[in-house]
Amino acid sequence: MSKLDELHHLNLGKRVRLHRMMYEHGPGNGTLLILPIDQGMEHGPVDFFTDHDCLNPEYQFKLAVEGGYSGIALHLGLAEKYAPKYAGKIPIVLKINGKTRIPPSNQPVSPMTGSVEDAVRIGADAVGYTLYVGSPNQHTDFTQFRKVKEDAERYGIPIIVWAYPRGESVDAKGGRDSLFAIDYAARVADELGADVVKLNVPLTSAKSRAQQRPPYDKLNLNAEELVAKVVKSAGKTLVLFSGGGMATDEEVIERARICMEQGATGLIFGRNMWQRDWEDALKMTKTLKDMILKVKVS
Repeated sequence: MSKLDELHHLNLGKRVRLHRMMYEHGPGNGTLLILPIDQGMEHGPVDFFTDHDCLNPEYQFKLAVEGGYSGIALHLGLAEKYAPKYAGKIPIVLKINGKTRIPPSNQPVSPMTGSVEDAVRIGADAVGYTLYVGSPNQHTDFTQFRKVKEDAERYGIPIIVWAYPRGESVDAKGGRDSLFAIDYAARVADELGADVVKLNVPLTSAKSRAQQRPPYDKLNLNAEELVAKVVKSAGKTLVLFSGGGMATDEEVIERARICMEQGATGLIFGRNMWQRDWEDALKMTKTLKDMILKVKVS
């Protein structure tokens, strides 16, 4: 039985699109390896200050196609301007909300920048939605997401939720990367109806653990146990783990291995892939794909 066969709640359209991404593209075998390039809006051009061509979205599209990714995640403007050349060659995850980091805020919410209807129009296989769990503006976020969920069900498009803990209350309880915060975000995504959730890998230092709410303050878990706990809290929502900022090759591979071994459906690694020179990016992509399949087969 495939992973999709176990998700009886999915309608036919979502099942078809997820099958395309999980079995016909990327590593296959029911896994996902997605290349995100939404950092340009979220972080600004700073992530593209390198000595090669990654500022040009053509670089990421070429990497996604030639590297054999499950999909490329990006905002509507980039999709309309750069995707036609690669039509049908790589699944698109259309990010339909976003914001800049110019006004710093402990009350974030990402306004809509596209729609599920836009995703249908450009032939996308999924939509991506950023949800700030714990933000004082989460009432606006939840209401906005409800409309996205309604449209996605009607059009048969899977929703990938970027579930990010944010806000003063999150900071006061161990921080955005604490187990408490990420475990909570995983559960919220499942309860709101996400089909896939993108999460950061939880980090727990002794200091942050002491700040977390009981019983999290008493949990002294290793890296594998932290990831397993979050995956379990996500329930029937498929889990993708983020790669974060640029790391060493060893750190990237170890993070990926732990996530896949502990039950993740896949990885959504951006800067750790496309902030590399071309041959190095292809090599790391192959390394991760081989590892993903080895873990899933074993």
